Amino acid sequence: MFDPTAFDNMKVITEGTLYDRDLNGEIAIIDRNDIFNAAKMSRMFNICFSLPEYKGDRLSAKIQLTAGLENLGAELLPDRLSEKLAGCYVVLQFFIEHEDEMEQYQAVQTIFSNIWGELRKITQTVEYNPLKKEQNIKNVITIDFERLVSEDQIADLVEMIDFMISTLKGLNDL
Repeated sequence: MFDPTAFDNMKVITEGTLYDRDLNGEIAIIDRNDIFNAAKMSRMFNICFSLPEYKGDRLSAKIQLTAGLENLGAELLPDRLSEKLAGCYVVLQFFIEHEDEMEQYQAVQTIFSNIWGELRKITQTVEYNPLKKEQNIKNVITIDFERLVSEDQIADLVEMIDFMISTLKGLNDL
């Protein structure tokens, strides 16, 4: 038997918390990926969910955890590598369709600033098909914490899920 890594422990807590919320009807899980890259010795886990009434059609969120070889090595070889590298990176993404109007982007930014704070790195990226004359675009909003998250912050991951659900509800009101 092996000792699970920080990545494994954070993945299990995140996944369990989200599936509990799915079972009680608060969210609907719509996608899940658990990927091991043998060429780079890295791991990536993400899980997507939406509010139950949407099932991901117009509004959804994704939490992604990634860990590279240096993160695993820091846990397995603490004498050779800094234990400060033990952990994983967390990126959150939200997907919403809305009209291509500046007021909509500003309203989205206000929701994120109110929930996540002014100092958080929040990026909006627009996706659309230029060959179609659609009224709506897909806005991908990314929150990148730009730092390693360690096992000491597992409780923060659970709290982060609460903030994600609040964000989805705020975006739903747009």
